[in-house]
Amino acid sequence: MALELRQSLNLSQQLIMTPQLQQAIKLLQLSRLELLDTIMEEIQINPVLEESAPEDTQGETQQDSEGSSAEIPESYDNRKIEDSPKEEMDWEGYLSEYSKWGNDLAYEVKDLPSPESNRAIKTSMYDHLLWQLNMNKLDDTQKEIGAFIIGNLDEHGYLDVTDDEIASTTGRTVPEVVEVLNIIRRFDPIGIAARDTRECLLLQIDFLGLNGTLVEKLISLHLHDLENKRYDHIAKALNVSGEEIQNAISIIQSLEPTPGRGFSQDEPIYIVPDIYVIKVGDDFEIILNEDGLPKLHINSYYKDILSSKDQVSSNAKSYIQEKLRSAAWLIKSIHQRQRTIYKVTESIVRFQRDFFDRGIAHLKPLVLRDVAEDIEMHESTVSRVTTNKYVFTPQGIFELKFFFNSSVRRVDGDDIASESVKEHIRNIIKEENKKNPYSDEEIADILKKMNIRLARRTVAKYRETLKILPSRKRRTAF
Repeated sequence: MALELRQSLNLSQQLIMTPQLQQAIKLLQLSRLELLDTIMEEIQINPVLEESAPEDTQGETQQDSEGSSAEIPESYDNRKIEDSPKEEMDWEGYLSEYSKWGNDLAYEVKDLPSPESNRAIKTSMYDHLLWQLNMNKLDDTQKEIGAFIIGNLDEHGYLDVTDDEIASTTGRTVPEVVEVLNIIRRFDPIGIAARDTRECLLLQIDFLGLNGTLVEKLISLHLHDLENKRYDHIAKALNVSGEEIQNAISIIQSLEPTPGRGFSQDEPIYIVPDIYVIKVGDDFEIILNEDGLPKLHINSYYKDILSSKDQVSSNAKSYIQEKLRSAAWLIKSIHQRQRTIYKVTESIVRFQRDFFDRGIAHLKPLVLRDVAEDIEMHESTVSRVTTNKYVFTPQGIFELKFFFNSSVRRVDGDDIASESVKEHIRNIIKEENKKNPYSDEEIADILKKMNIRLARRTVAKYRETLKILPSRKRRTAF
């Protein structure tokens, strides 16, 4: 059989992701801060795109682009992207007025402290310990060992290396290492440079002068029993009363198991909601949070260049047209993003009306398909819109994905949302008898009486998700 080459026509459908479509999809899943960074980056690289001044946003008007329709797409004319003409500033008058008092101003500014000097700098644990090391009357060898020990502390203040490893690395003897280590363990905070929790607590007990007491015995011999709250076993082993154990436990609870926690460099992260849902009368009003987001417009100067009859090189015209298309598409994508977020939130409010009125216990089961069908969009679009977006509600601030959760079968009636079940479990444990807390099996029985069918292992999974300890560790004996 002979082989030969032939040409043939085949019809097929393909989904092609254009750069503009990729940008629109990317903008959908960006958080508010990420969107702001993207906009500012685009403003820097695109000379056609500009940020409107606050006083100019209300004066923006839609202008005709006659004579340039061949170069500029019609979609540009459908956007309010022109700003009103600005008055020219009298720079010569401003500079002459500035020169009259400029010398005095320069003198005053010179004497002011720099902005960096007004910032509060938090001392790290390592700097705090090195300062104490240098303040002690130690020789160079001891300071070298001490600096090595401090440098090997973890973020909690625990020492990760052995005495032999320290001696081998620094070229010193083990007794020299132990001597310096004991000096550092008397530094502030007390309990620093311990190798485990038991040693850390014992260092603090020694500092408080409680050696030989019941507190020391509990930490030395029964720390594991304390962790599991086996108070009866401790009382029998030490032949002491429950009141004595309770007094000793109160002292142990006042100790710090992680001495380095006070020097943590972690800063609180504040969530700025992307959208607000506010109750007005018997209805809810949805407001997009656009504070801080720049109002974009296209610089009319470049459109005038294309519409003018002056000679413009083909390369320049091609460059301007490309930047115009990019700027217009970005503006369109941002508007589309905001409208989509609004529509998704509006649909969530319709589905979860009971939650907005009455709280988490009344959250209903909801999946992405429900909202997608309601607003006539694809599930993937809804998924991207709800990623890293937060909404302010009368019940608090929640991520949009919070409202999508699986259903739990009731004994009789409609299904209930898993988040509502978790809220019921939290309330049951909150109201339990602390001396005799409910087991997972008992919680499942209580939920069954509330018309919620749940297996014991599912209760345990939800309890662990809520970061609630098991019953034996929640028990308070005294």
